[in-house]
Amino acid sequence: MSRTVWIARHGNRLDFVNPEWFNTAKRRYDPPLSEDGILQAKQLGQRLVGEKIAHIFASPFLRTVQTANQVAELLDLPIKLESGLSEWLNPNWMDSQPEILPVEVLQERFPRIDSSYKSCVIPLYPETEEMIDKRTSETVNHLTTEFSEDILLIGHGASVVGTTWGLVAGKPKVNASLCCLVKLVRQEQQWVMELNGDTSHLSQTEEVIRFR
Repeated sequence: MSRTVWIARHGNRLDFVNPEWFNTAKRRYDPPLSEDGILQAKQLGQRLVGEKIAHIFASPFLRTVQTANQVAELLDLPIKLESGLSEWLNPNWMDSQPEILPVEVLQERFPRIDSSYKSCVIPLYPETEEMIDKRTSETVNHLTTEFSEDILLIGHGASVVGTTWGLVAGKPKVNASLCCLVKLVRQEQQWVMELNGDTSHLSQTEEVIRFR
């Protein structure tokens, strides 16, 4: 019996649309989705209706939770917050540990969040490229061992790449654009990538992939 791991990146972020937002934001490294990012998240959810997804895991950053919530509403599933899917805590991108909303606040705002779930991996600032690769690989391998059903992971550019590499041998190039989909299918003793950064479900896509 085959298994599928779906991996998605969050939708467009407000600071990509309005770079000035960063200068006055309280949580500079935790931007919400932009208006078109919310639309992308809805389109992602519509694309996944009818798939046999049993669990949704999302990074605890606001943009990934917002994306997951749109999908979870359409699939009628809870959201499990998994810190192992978090943004790459790259000191070249962030000058300190990023401040994100407390879990309690997120749960109030997004009631689909499963309060009983505990993250399997906790990232530590600052992270090197080797550390983000190791962290995301550990996360996806833990989740695929713990949960036998089809799952959806919603993360960031670096965690989309890292979780894919955690299962697929050879570190293939991953097209991790905004609100893309990667589809990994277990065939006999290995995982095979059947979709690589698919964006055919989106009405608007980015021409240049941005990771920060």
